[in-house]
Amino acid sequence: MNRFLKCFCVGGISALLMATSFGGCVTRSQARAQVQAAYLAGQNDALAKMAAGQHSSVYIVGPVEKSEVPWVEGLTLAQAIATANYTSIHNPKGITITRQGEQASINPKDLLNGHVVPLEPGDTITIRE
Repeated sequence: MNRFLKCFCVGGISALLMATSFGGCVTRSQARAQVQAAYLAGQNDALAKMAAGQHSSVYIVGPVEKSEVPWVEGLTLAQAIATANYTSIHNPKGITITRQGEQASINPKDLLNGHVVPLEPGDTITIRE
């Protein structure tokens, strides 16, 4: 009986460990690594498209689902961020627009207060959390 109990306990612990390892649990460090990898992939995609000379879009680097937004006449910064589907639960700490090698910083609070920032084809928007 005692031998059976030992086998049952060891088997039960093994089953529990296997269940938790295949259960899809993600640690905070793994989640951060996944977010960082997605951010870098989007950044690299945007930079590669810029280097290829595709300037009929604006590019967003940061926590967004779409790193490229088609440019249309009258496109604003707020519209581009909304179209790119901003994914962070926090408001951005800073926004930078890069246009022809020159950078301009935008205070995110200005956007929330209705400030309109027009965009041009080829602009790159960097959103910092």
